[in-house]
Amino acid sequence: MAAQHNIDNERELWDQYANSKSVQGSVNDSPPVFCWTQYQGHGPGPEVLGQPTTALEIGCGTGRAAAFLAEQGVKVTGVDLSPVMVDNVTQRWGSLGARFVCAEVLEHLRENPETYEAIYSIFGAAWFADPARLFPLVAQRLTPGGVFAFSQPPAIPGAYGPQGMYKGGFAGKALFTYRYSYTPRKWESLLLRAGFEKAEVWVLDAPEPDHIGTLIGRAVLS
Repeated sequence: MAAQHNIDNERELWDQYANSKSVQGSVNDSPPVFCWTQYQGHGPGPEVLGQPTTALEIGCGTGRAAAFLAEQGVKVTGVDLSPVMVDNVTQRWGSLGARFVCAEVLEHLRENPETYEAIYSIFGAAWFADPARLFPLVAQRLTPGGVFAFSQPPAIPGAYGPQGMYKGGFAGKALFTYRYSYTPRKWESLLLRAGFEKAEVWVLDAPEPDHIGTLIGRAVLS
């Protein structure tokens, strides 16, 4: 059974996340950076996207990756569900030329006709949106030869599909969202089914033994 997302509930969750001290510090006090993993300086960088002149980040969060691409001359747009986050990152990074839009990602991809040479998610919407609905829309918004790439934690063995996640602490108002976890092979199947010509998904090991790795996916449109 498909997970039933409550967008208003999720928006409130991500607004609270955007207002947290740690996230505000990441927006206000940290420089632009593009890293696919949760470990600073570990793993590949923006070269995974090729050399796009236009890019869309889905679930842009702190905006640091979009800001990095903007500094490199890429015309980049970031989409996020949280109006608080979008306001914060627009104030912080808008002067670099990055553009930020507050929208639900599936709705934005359906209704906005703009296309991009690269679309990407770093622990963002590719983790929190149903891939059966998201991936075909992403494919529609890529130019021929365009690249879609994403990263997020790998699945816990045996725990696949949509997984409910409460806001941290397990106390207070019941704010929750869903994240989606699959094996690399299943992710590849979902990408190919959505219309991509090539798809590769793998787990990059953490820099320390027995630490959590990073699942990275890359797909190319014909």
